Amino acid sequence: MRKLSIFLSLMFCALLVFAADGTYKQSGNALLLKSDGGDVRLDFCTSDMFRVRLVHNGKMGTDERWIVRKYDFAPVFYQVSEEADKWVITTDVLQIQALKNPFRLVVSDKDGNVFYTETEASRFFEDSVRTTVVMQGDEHFFGFGERMDFMDQRGHKVYLNVELGRGPRPAVGGKDILRANYCPVPFMMSNKGYGIFFHTAYPTEWNMGWDNTKQYSFKAFGGDLDYYFIYGPDFYTMIDRYTDLTGKAPMLPRFAMGLHLGTYSGGTWKNEQMTSDKYPPALCKRMREEGIPFDLLWLDSTWRIFNQTYGNGGCTFEWRETFKDPKAMFDSCYAQNVQMVGLHIRSILDNGPEYKLLDQAREAGNVLYPGARTEGLVNFFSPDAVDWWWKNGVMKVADLGCKFVKTDVGGTMSLKEGMVGTDGMESAALHNIFPLAYAEAPFLKFQELNKMRGLTHTREGYAGIQRYPYIWAGDWGTEWQWFEPVIRAGLNMGMSGVGNWTHCMGGFEQYSAYDTELYTRWVQFGMFSPIAMLFGMDHPRYHEPWTYGEEAMKNFIKYDNLRYSLIPYIYTNAYRLHESARPMMTPLVMDYPQDENTYNLSRQYMFGPWMMICPVTTKNALSQWVYFPGGRWFDYETGERYEGRQYKSFLTPLDVLPIYIKAGAIIPMQPVMQWVGEKPVDVLTLDVYPEGESSFEMYEDDGLSHDYEKGVYAFTRFTSSLGNDKWVFRAAKPEGKYKPEQHGYKVQAYLDFVPSQVTENGKSLKALASQTDVDNQPGWYYSQEKKRLFVRLVGDNSKDVELVVK
Repeated sequence: MRKLSIFLSLMFCALLVFAADGTYKQSGNALLLKSDGGDVRLDFCTSDMFRVRLVHNGKMGTDERWIVRKYDFAPVFYQVSEEADKWVITTDVLQIQALKNPFRLVVSDKDGNVFYTETEASRFFEDSVRTTVVMQGDEHFFGFGERMDFMDQRGHKVYLNVELGRGPRPAVGGKDILRANYCPVPFMMSNKGYGIFFHTAYPTEWNMGWDNTKQYSFKAFGGDLDYYFIYGPDFYTMIDRYTDLTGKAPMLPRFAMGLHLGTYSGGTWKNEQMTSDKYPPALCKRMREEGIPFDLLWLDSTWRIFNQTYGNGGCTFEWRETFKDPKAMFDSCYAQNVQMVGLHIRSILDNGPEYKLLDQAREAGNVLYPGARTEGLVNFFSPDAVDWWWKNGVMKVADLGCKFVKTDVGGTMSLKEGMVGTDGMESAALHNIFPLAYAEAPFLKFQELNKMRGLTHTREGYAGIQRYPYIWAGDWGTEWQWFEPVIRAGLNMGMSGVGNWTHCMGGFEQYSAYDTELYTRWVQFGMFSPIAMLFGMDHPRYHEPWTYGEEAMKNFIKYDNLRYSLIPYIYTNAYRLHESARPMMTPLVMDYPQDENTYNLSRQYMFGPWMMICPVTTKNALSQWVYFPGGRWFDYETGERYEGRQYKSFLTPLDVLPIYIKAGAIIPMQPVMQWVGEKPVDVLTLDVYPEGESSFEMYEDDGLSHDYEKGVYAFTRFTSSLGNDKWVFRAAKPEGKYKPEQHGYKVQAYLDFVPSQVTENGKSLKALASQTDVDNQPGWYYSQEKKRLFVRLVGDNSKDVELVVK
């Protein structure tokens, strides 16, 4: 935790000084320009990313530390030449024309191809600051945070401020889903190869051609004009650069890739008297008895007393009287191999019969706005207030066994307009960064207490929230009309730098009849989300799978098992997210930016680099079309092949989630487990879809500690090479500082030719009679019906292995 007044650098915060005979000054990576419209500073972060700041009062503000975490960059080589009407700045990648009067930027690549042109003379207005840019005729825009309305925002006006939405409420739930802003992010990417990150905590409005098809603008309702220009030209580079600024997602514990389960402990709101400390252990027991894998559990709000001041909106940290022995409850859950048990909390303190935390926080000065109607709001900007909150609130439950918290109500409350809070900042600026401070506090505290990687389950966020994973989509109604918008939200989040995202399988609130089909389809999508989470408010079901009947149970277990078998693949992609911000759940436009057919596809997405997931989002659908981008694709269920660049329609049986695998795929899989780490991964299955030359590097570490930050991990490289009637597969010995557990190998691959010989490291393997035989002994079997080869290797990951099939 840091106060807003503590900053990494106070460089150049005084009046800008220029040589008497010049209009620009270079000082390291900083370039200071003097124009009639005010002083300008460009900071070069890399050769393809720079910051733009304009001031009209002669003084630049200091650097905040809640949104952006990196201001110091290695020296960047750039040259400046001055002409009568402009400065021309060149880096190794970009050419920037800074026009003088009025000041405007024109950016092109090193070959002179212009892709960004600012137009507006005026930047500063009475209520806002703004930049206007030429919009090209075929330009499209992506990102903006957890938007559920559209993927491509061309032609729309987007308002970004943490809130529930300004429109009318739907019949189920209390949020305007099309305009809700649980997690707005003022960062967007253009298909023209650049991105804009508006560095401000104030509400912003992005007019992306809503009233003028030839231009777009971005403005903030307060603060300075401060933005970063990021060149890709690909989307992955832009997201990587953006998260260099705002922070990379840390690695979660490996078991967090398993299923997360929430419960109201037997009694949701208005049924609180039905809660019990016996319910959570009994729920765990039922899950284990039914063979439903899961790893984490949390108790939602009804575990605690709701007091009169704020009702269910406040947090007393006092157990409801129906919880007789909370410690025994935690112990019983852990005895059933639940890896972490947590509790739902809120940011507003309340008095309980015993603790009187609201009164104590007021007296100690640890609330954000004394005297306001949200005066119970903990001042998470203050390290002293955080320490007090942790000691007097959270530790009362952590001492009993709570290992993480679900931080609810992190920014959707209204703060009194015009109020001035921490460090003199206006409420309008504090409002959007409050979710960051709120999520950071328990993330760091529990990380220290548990002596392992941190985990916070939060709802609201802003630019930088990816540092405190994970975030969920909020309380959306259990209705078909909201199903696809929730998928869209996850895709937009991934394109906004927030990869660890999830949602309530089946929706959250349901007032109408139960819809087993919707539940079944939503579960299929949920198991192929970055974080898999099961939770619902419906009393008394809470979306527990056995309450939906036998077929729904089979579906749940089928796809839960599949997720657990894919943990090596999922965990490898979690590392990619940490290292380069590549999201696990990726819209097709990121891989196919030149294909306009992908721009608004929110019913299809890539799960990691190889798997295309196509949830069925229409009630009673008997068939559904799928768009195949370029390349060749395999049906995951049948192995049937399809050529890319076409639409095809398929039957949609309820028990099948349409999954298609990109040709060239190498997908590592482990045995199904009831919890992560239940048993050693003694045999790793490589699911291969040969096509030309391809490879996959599987990531491994201890799954729990912070040693990965010191480089203690290993990669195992798998390669596939398919030629004319010959296929070569290699599994290299792991490389790195971490020594993985011993893995034997099984390989299964689609091949269009019938093998006559299979060798491992030059030695022939025995041809076996069935696929079952391959499960039990070294050798190979080829199914002519499936056109699939199954091999059990002799070697393991202690040495290099080469498989040659002719």
